[in-house]
Amino acid sequence: MRDIIIIGSGPAGLTAAVYARRAGKTVLVIEKETFGGQITYSPKVENFPGFPETSGSGIADKLLEQAMGFGAEIELDTVTAVEKTAEGFKVIGEGAEYTCRALIIASGSRHRQLGLEGENELVGNGISYCAVCDGAFHAGAEVTVIGGGNTALQDAVLLSEICPKVTVVQNLGFLTGEACLAETLAAKENVSFIYNTVVKSLLGEGELTGLELYNTETGETFVHNTRGVFVAIGQQPENEAFANLVDLDERGYIVAGESCETSAPGVFAAGDCRTKTVRQAATACGDGAVAALAACRFADCIS
Repeated sequence: MRDIIIIGSGPAGLTAAVYARRAGKTVLVIEKETFGGQITYSPKVENFPGFPETSGSGIADKLLEQAMGFGAEIELDTVTAVEKTAEGFKVIGEGAEYTCRALIIASGSRHRQLGLEGENELVGNGISYCAVCDGAFHAGAEVTVIGGGNTALQDAVLLSEICPKVTVVQNLGFLTGEACLAETLAAKENVSFIYNTVVKSLLGEGELTGLELYNTETGETFVHNTRGVFVAIGQQPENEAFANLVDLDERGYIVAGESCETSAPGVFAAGDCRTKTVRQAATACGDGAVAALAACRFADCIS
């Protein structure tokens, strides 16, 4: 029986681990795949406090080192369900079961798919969701980025350095990412934009050869030839395992305000998995601190 179990090891989860351990609580962090969460996919980070310029993986390494240095336990496992018990909570993983007095869910989110026929079959064969991971495989080729938010624009900037042509396809008539990123791309001769357009279908058998695009203003359907597509249309929360434990909103995010309290007493949500308007590494760290202190108070009350 630990005082606190934290599900997820992104900035929110690892910050929570640091705060909880400094408060003298026994802490277990359960992570299913990547320590550091989504920030590890950012090669260059300039808006994390105290680090004028660093990498996402560098931030993740420091956070993990700090949490483990304070004595937090780390376990690699995939959580499939959580049950309320008389003493607290039972966390059920694929590899083992764990018990705790208070629970912090910091499960983050995953890349949202286009939802088109054949998409899963083309992943790794022309379709990618991470320019940092797969961009090098398309060096020297013409590529396409789907989306107009910060992630899409960051991907386009990265790809423009190694690809002769980058086309950004946005479903709106304008970009929704930061102005500085949009200005950077606008100044690049090898970057072009297609607005008010969505992907209607994926072309190619076994390997992507192009996209069938649909202009929502003109009604025109046309083919865009490309063998490398990077999908950056947002994130989907990783909260399926907690649907019977806490309230979720219509998009699947855990309903929790700035207090990080959920509908279930003793369960707290921190970071990208909860309802919030700003999802950044810095705000995730803030969530982690708030959730940890609240979880410590709850654990003290029932111990």
